[in-house]
Amino acid sequence: MEKETINEHSCVDCGTQNCKYKDRTYPEFCPTANLKESDRQWALERYEENNNKAIMITSAEVEYEGYCKWTRVQEIMEFARKIGAKRIGIANCIGLINEARIFAKILRANGFEPLSVICKVAGQRKTSVGIPAECESIGAAMCNPILQARLLNEAHTDLNVVIGLCVGHDSLFYKYSDAYTTTLVTKDRVTGNNPAATLYTANSYYHKKFFGNDDRRNNNK
Repeated sequence: MEKETINEHSCVDCGTQNCKYKDRTYPEFCPTANLKESDRQWALERYEENNNKAIMITSAEVEYEGYCKWTRVQEIMEFARKIGAKRIGIANCIGLINEARIFAKILRANGFEPLSVICKVAGQRKTSVGIPAECESIGAAMCNPILQARLLNEAHTDLNVVIGLCVGHDSLFYKYSDAYTTTLVTKDRVTGNNPAATLYTANSYYHKKFFGNDDRRNNNK
């Protein structure tokens, strides 16, 4: 089967956002304007499966009620309460153990049952799974997101929260987690766990790193 060609333009190239405002014009490449009805219906049908509709409704309620008032920690707790989640799994990086401890303390103070599984659980050597030996220079034990997910699954957590798992490790955790998962902290060792900082400075301090020697003015056009 021949692979379908993907339009070179996508939502990041749109300047109207008519999908939200409904009083503007869709660009020609807009996925909403070119949407197949079968795709729309497929997505709507998925919201009828399991607890997906309840999750969507609850998410919208939390967004509305806490809009520009609640921190993400507060939003997670309110979301958990609304979906009846009592046991909260924490999949955390060992480098953010202090943040995980603080979060667990907050959860306990608010009536939840936190259960953390750290990324280095089992202490498996990196080389034992084929990771190059040089990678052990920053630590011999591999991160084990699949085992983190399995242990939290066996604990029957109602909701899982990721705190600082590495890029890719978080992907594996999401894949194998039985419970719905949200993220509290996204790791970025350079920016103090604020990865959006590089986006805000992409046209200034980080311009050469991301775009080489391209003229910044041309990039801004």
